[in-house]
Amino acid sequence: MCVYRKFDSAWTQGTDGVSLPSDEQPVPTDSRHPSFALQIESVAGSGNLILRQRVNVLRRRAPKRLHLNSADRFLFVWLYRWFPSVLEAVAIVRPETIIHWHRAGFWAYWRWRSRNRVGRPKVSAELRTLIGEMSRANPLWGAPRIHDELLKLGFDVVQSTVARYMCCRWRPSVQGWRTFLNNHVDGIAAVDLFVLPTIAFNLLYCLVIIRHGRRDWVWFGVTENPTAEWIARQITEAFPWDYAPRYLIRDRDTSYGPVFVRRLRAMGIRDRSVTPRSPWQNAYVERLIGSIRRKCLDHIDQPKL
Repeated sequence: MCVYRKFDSAWTQGTDGVSLPSDEQPVPTDSRHPSFALQIESVAGSGNLILRQRVNVLRRRAPKRLHLNSADRFLFVWLYRWFPSVLEAVAIVRPETIIHWHRAGFWAYWRWRSRNRVGRPKVSAELRTLIGEMSRANPLWGAPRIHDELLKLGFDVVQSTVARYMCCRWRPSVQGWRTFLNNHVDGIAAVDLFVLPTIAFNLLYCLVIIRHGRRDWVWFGVTENPTAEWIARQITEAFPWDYAPRYLIRDRDTSYGPVFVRRLRAMGIRDRSVTPRSPWQNAYVERLIGSIRRKCLDHIDQPKL
């Protein structure tokens, strides 16, 4: 007798309606015999065990990473979409991989649905290259000039597109410090203070003033207390009223107080202080101070016998 055959009332009775003997009566449909159910479960469990063992053998023989095509991935994703519990039975791929495929497919689908079907026409690569070459070859041309030239050549493009594909170049908004020095070299003077230690362990402050035009050493002063009034008086003595420079470069020392600034303004001189910790901006006077130290102050002449 097959263990998978389904019992019903029609099968238990003969064709002529005569019932079978009581000792040959089958088990009723609604209440199966315990031994019959146990036999069915043992057969199903053995079949599952064989299938799992076959999968394990295939996993040992297969490479570490399986190469699945798009159809295989679609099948796994479809099974996961309708039967999420299938993740517990998957053996050849990790459940996280199937979830990742599902999310990637969701993202690709909605990206395809939300693609832009309208808008501005795409700019060709030839036109983009032409805009870049024109902007590099003519640095003084802006977007309006290049746009006009492209219209003359027959390109239908707007000015905003031209500005977008122009060659980007860095140009400072104002002139730099070196440009300022070169443009006003004949009208610039520089002033600076340096310290001179004496043999009695005192300090003397030396003031140096030069002009940038021909590197002329205009004035030199020494004091023990460099106040703003003293520096203002040195400026007055160094530059007569008809010989005053247009700009005066100095550092941000506190000795140049309000009195000094007012004296410069009265003489028609524009005060230009350098950036903090930037002695290179006042390089000429710094070089003069270095020459004074090396040639006059940093050595002692031996007396001739």
